[in-house]
Amino acid sequence: MCLVNIFCHEFVVAVSSVACIVGLLLLWDQKKQKEEAQVTEEILLRMSFTYWLVYCIAFGIEKMVLPNWEGLIMTLKITTALSYFLTFSCILSLPLYKFAVHEVEE
Repeated sequence: MCLVNIFCHEFVVAVSSVACIVGLLLLWDQKKQKEEAQVTEEILLRMSFTYWLVYCIAFGIEKMVLPNWEGLIMTLKITTALSYFLTFSCILSLPLYKFAVHEVEE
């Protein structure tokens, strides 16, 4: 059962890394004139996708690295933890920012 959960998590991380790349491509800057609020929302979305992509890459490398490379594995674990928390903070900041902008407009 434990082996099935590991492969399931790795599959979800692989699919989400592809989704992050697609999301970043969709947010590619088209040089259009935009309002400041819209620019800030796009930046927060880009940061979320980028941090999650960093998490996916670090997680994938951590699973592929030989177990006797302790220094590299510890660095990858720190990277995955930091990118996970940065992704969470960006995702949390987006609705808070929208709420703050909505309050200012009223």
